[in-house]
Amino acid sequence: MRYEKQRRKKKRKWKVVLLLLFLSIAALLGYSYFQYQQGLSKSLEKAEGNSILQKDYEFNGKKDRYGGINILLLGSDSRGEEKARTDTIMIARYHPEEGTYKLISVMRDSYVDIPGYQKSRINTAFARGGPELLRETLKENFDIDIQYYAIIDFEGFVQLIDEAFPNGVEVDVEKKMSYRIGVTLEPGLQRLDGEHLLGYVRFRHDAVGDFGRVERQQKVVKEIGSQLTNIQTIAKLPKLIGVVTPFINTNMDTGDMLYIGKDFLAKENRNIASLRVPVDGAWSDARINGAEVLELDIEKNREAIHEFLAN
Repeated sequence: MRYEKQRRKKKRKWKVVLLLLFLSIAALLGYSYFQYQQGLSKSLEKAEGNSILQKDYEFNGKKDRYGGINILLLGSDSRGEEKARTDTIMIARYHPEEGTYKLISVMRDSYVDIPGYQKSRINTAFARGGPELLRETLKENFDIDIQYYAIIDFEGFVQLIDEAFPNGVEVDVEKKMSYRIGVTLEPGLQRLDGEHLLGYVRFRHDAVGDFGRVERQQKVVKEIGSQLTNIQTIAKLPKLIGVVTPFINTNMDTGDMLYIGKDFLAKENRNIASLRVPVDGAWSDARINGAEVLELDIEKNREAIHEFLAN
């Protein structure tokens, strides 16, 4: 008799535990959905009318041979243009088994073979055939496979930074910058909001030109990673996805983004290894049809990329 009472008591206890667990999961999902919708409604109006964001692109990517997930990240400021060139070309790499993150920046003036067209600057591939032609161009020249793409409008970058970092992102600005970036930046360690941080990563009108811009872009990506705080940012993740969704055209679904993003936010060590293409000693300045380009040693750059991804 006593045994039966204990068994029933234990059974009731587990029912209560399961009910509480179910209610907690439901509350978490409800909170996440509410946060996502809040972020989404905040950005929808500002993103309206952008032709690049609304377009359906073909993309025939696949996982790379080293087991990593490669994402073609493209920064765009279309201003309503149908065939805008992309200002920023990066390949973000996540390896699920190793838990590592890597970043390759491809300089837009790299002079390469574009499938179906004559040789040209690599950023013209996007204007001619969208992310798929750019993927094919990277595959043909550097033999790199890319599974996903994400075109991010620069206004989305501003909104995302302001939401994730209401106090700004701490950056050591190395010099005064103002020409053609829409803001004025003074040198020194300071916290930049989204608009000023965008100006910082877009500035290229100095002696080092696009090389300096690529270096700053990689620096900012790493700074953002190092300044993320686990609990606060993970709690914000659904809202951040909602904020950026209207400004992004991608073949990744929300689950893909959460899968890659949560692992990064949960890691204590968020080191991001980076590589610039062309690598040192594997390029030269050239002028072709009146345009300044970077003439690449394709074989050296291809070897450097594969060594970077394999290790």
